[in-house]
Amino acid sequence: MVNIRPILFVIGLVLSKLALFMYVPTLVAFFSGSAGFIEFGQSLLITHGVAFLCLTVGRTTDFRLSVRDMFLITSLVWTIASVFAALPFVFINHISFTDAYFETMSGITTTGSTVLSGLDSMAPSILLWRSTLQWLGGIGFIVMAVAVLPMLNVGGMKLFNTESSDWSDKSSPRAKTVAKNIVMVYVALTMLCILGYLITGMGWFDAINHAFTTLSTGGYSTSDGSMNHFSNGSHWVATLFMFLGGLPFLLFVSALKKKRIDMLLQDAQVRGFFWLFLSSSLIISAWLVIRDGYSVLDAFRVAMFNIVSVVTTTGFGLEDFTAWGALPTTLFAFLMMAGACSGSTAGGIKIFRFQIAITLLNKQMMKLVHPSGVFVQRYNHRPVSDDIIRSLVAFALMFLITIIAVAGCLSALGLDPITSISGAITAVANVGPGMGSVIGPTGNFAPLPDTAKWVLSLGMLMGRLEILTILVLVFPAFWRR
Repeated sequence: MVNIRPILFVIGLVLSKLALFMYVPTLVAFFSGSAGFIEFGQSLLITHGVAFLCLTVGRTTDFRLSVRDMFLITSLVWTIASVFAALPFVFINHISFTDAYFETMSGITTTGSTVLSGLDSMAPSILLWRSTLQWLGGIGFIVMAVAVLPMLNVGGMKLFNTESSDWSDKSSPRAKTVAKNIVMVYVALTMLCILGYLITGMGWFDAINHAFTTLSTGGYSTSDGSMNHFSNGSHWVATLFMFLGGLPFLLFVSALKKKRIDMLLQDAQVRGFFWLFLSSSLIISAWLVIRDGYSVLDAFRVAMFNIVSVVTTTGFGLEDFTAWGALPTTLFAFLMMAGACSGSTAGGIKIFRFQIAITLLNKQMMKLVHPSGVFVQRYNHRPVSDDIIRSLVAFALMFLITIIAVAGCLSALGLDPITSISGAITAVANVGPGMGSVIGPTGNFAPLPDTAKWVLSLGMLMGRLEILTILVLVFPAFWRR
């Protein structure tokens, strides 16, 4: 049986916090004299009203949440929050609710796909709102990956089970402390990113917006030219903080608490992410120098920026990498799905799943050589249980099936194969831009039919919530008493 009142109460809490963040762009619109003050005011009233209604109806003295309730809340919070966060886009940009919801879902899931153009002349309030959505989505997903998904045993995330994912009365204070520390690290890195952008020539407004979308690995920009609009120095700052955004934030907290930064380098997932980033950057840099005549420094800058942007699923644009030839395009297609570290703001499959798959392959090869041998599979010096393996295999299978299903739907709607396949990958992996002339790094998703945008919105949500969290809701057994 689903506990309706506690679920309504949690949704009310989320909407009330969402409404509070709407005050910032409202004040920006008021003091700048630009469009958006009345429209954000309307959105505020609606969101506050629904939040108050949910909190009033959902208030209860017996606040208990089962695992079933947690699955439902995890899906509903992101879906419903996107509805109300889309209102400013409808009121200010005068776009359809379909386009507004797509833009919002892309923002909250830190995907970065967009239907908007003319960003250079757009109202500052709506630009700040887009960036804020990605910043909130980034920290929301970090906390969810640390505290919720391990408890639900989704996609092998139980491997990262800590006290922070135990929401019992005994461990609740510990969980709140961990969540608070993660938020503090997130805010501190955001401030440092703002400072870095200011030093490299960005104005205050651009620096704040891009810091929000860099650390959250979201990729929204204040210019149609994306990062091409800014200095080379800002590209290096973006590369650094996109990389940091792809690291496990819980590990940041542990390293700072113990004053041991070397803990980051000792983590198998961080090392795997670093070597993937470095090796891919060297390959693409050499390709650009040899094939296209780039200088060594420019080749490193462009290659490292684009590699980290794709592998962390940020989606910032810096030149059209699909025009670099077959090898880079093939490599980028893989990196789109790879993702960075678990517990980061990045989407995708995540590095740890590839690493566990490799250890599983190694174990299987050893069993072929020594049939009677007993081999314990380990990851980060911890044993990997069969339960985690089953969950990981189920996730990998459904990740592939989801991409195939989304691509099939897009093809059925009349989109070309490149747009359909890359659109499905970029949505489910939460990357941002796709490939081809329509949704590539220099295009956007506005020309797509409305049905395709709803399909992609679902794909973005499924990818961000590790797929199985959404899929379990369609099983009849989930709803049985």
